Amino acid sequence: MNCVVDRSVDIGEYIEAPDDDMLICRCEEITKGEIRRAVHDGMWTVTEVRRYLRTGMGLCQGQTCSRLVKGIIARELGVSPAQLEPATARSPMRPTEMRIFGHEEVDA
Repeated sequence: MNCVVDRSVDIGEYIEAPDDDMLICRCEEITKGEIRRAVHDGMWTVTEVRRYLRTGMGLCQGQTCSRLVKGIIARELGVSPAQLEPATARSPMRPTEMRIFGHEEVDA
């Protein structure tokens, strides 16, 4: 069974690596070590790591870091990156005033 699905598989304990301070997500300032630690804390999918650390949620929306994050997660789990489900991409959103939907004029 695939260890990404079977969470009973022991991936071993987190052991610091010399390059853990390498910045992976520049927008949110997330390091490789933080991603590796998150995997060992139980975040086994790209979406879980994204929600836990905010990787890929900055200005670039994961355009520069998503492949790196996926590769780090896969390496820690000992699987191919192709076995990991990609994170759901969403457009950045901002509030819209209801008057815009009702085509109302703004009183100046």
